[in-house]
Amino acid sequence: MTEYQVVLCTCPDESAGKALAAHLLQQGLAACINLIPGVLSMYQWDGKLCEERECQLVIKTRAEQQPALEAAICQHHPYDVPEIIALPIQWGHQAYLDWIKQHCAL
Repeated sequence: MTEYQVVLCTCPDESAGKALAAHLLQQGLAACINLIPGVLSMYQWDGKLCEERECQLVIKTRAEQQPALEAAICQHHPYDVPEIIALPIQWGHQAYLDWIKQHCAL
């Protein structure tokens, strides 16, 4: 496992995304979160094909934060089953990675 991760999480709208992002940042679970509103998501739910506009969160964090980050997202997210997908950061500008490390509490 790499030391740093990008975690993807969709929210139903920008307002919900901002609230979740603010909570994660205030708790030291992420160093930076990009919000991309207007993402078109297509998925299967309860046997139906769904199409919704959502807000994509791109969360930069440390791998050690993953259990606490997951718990916080599940607790504060409006969806019954929120998207939480962690992608390892294989390489990054060292100064930026150091900044992530500095801003994620352990």
